[in-house]
Amino acid sequence: MKEQKSDLLVFNKIYELYSHLGVIPESLHPKIEFSIYNLGAFPIPRGYKSPVYRANFFSFVFVKNANGYCSSDYRLFETRPGTIYFNNPGHIKQFSMDYVDELYLITLDEGFLKANVHARIFDEFSFLLSEVVPPQVLPPEQFGEFEQLYLQIETAYRSASPYRWKLIGHLFVAILVKIKEYFWKDYDPMADGDRASQIVKSFKKMIEKHYRDLSSGLLERPHRLQEYADMLSLHPNYLNTVIRTKTGKSVGNWIVEKTIAEAKSLLRNSDLPVKEISYRLGFLESQHFSNYFKKHTQYSPVVYRQGMGMN
Repeated sequence: MKEQKSDLLVFNKIYELYSHLGVIPESLHPKIEFSIYNLGAFPIPRGYKSPVYRANFFSFVFVKNANGYCSSDYRLFETRPGTIYFNNPGHIKQFSMDYVDELYLITLDEGFLKANVHARIFDEFSFLLSEVVPPQVLPPEQFGEFEQLYLQIETAYRSASPYRWKLIGHLFVAILVKIKEYFWKDYDPMADGDRASQIVKSFKKMIEKHYRDLSSGLLERPHRLQEYADMLSLHPNYLNTVIRTKTGKSVGNWIVEKTIAEAKSLLRNSDLPVKEISYRLGFLESQHFSNYFKKHTQYSPVVYRQGMGMN
């Protein structure tokens, strides 16, 4: 866990969030990319209020029996039974719990989505690239549809099946389909936001498409800061400042994380040799790619392809 100069807490890994809460489940590995827990099962005191923090992973919250408040980028929302909401990586968040008995929290990162759902996840569910999305309070029958799915995910998560991550990936797609069905009848989150928000949205869509083309072999090398700035008609320093301010990560950090996410997807979902994967992602030598991948994941590409890194 790191702190910025403003004392804003930053959680880069799911494990760091639970560590700060003072509740580390026995099944939670420090490098894990996905988790699901009922916060009501933990000794979190009534009236607990979290610090303001930024989490660099996705969070999906399903409130069955709890009351409190949450804020995302300083917009305050009430949480009560039937509430469903999610935050994308980079948002500044805070939450309080007046009472919690059953509140399921699913956390995951982009690498998990790309490796265990499908590589074009953001094409199908573009709201995963959106800005703040207000919580929804659903009627019991609609909330029950989500409950069936997240409880199945919890069962798979607790299992020892070698296929549990793929099963979780398929079940999670069903949750995303339900969110798309119930949240976006009349709301287009990509149309909202101020100038800085629009720049962030455009950059997210641009970098996602670029890495899709890279991994498909349609392009030969990744873009750098200057090229993204040119495509957005912005000065590179200004673009980097906007992206860092709004997401907590520089353009360079985004490039690193996208490279790793695409590498994970190709290693898990294709038969391409490591040499070919390294070439597609812009590395001239496969050894350079292997060192790069291990530096950011603690696993070599070969070991990761064999199923490690998903404990």
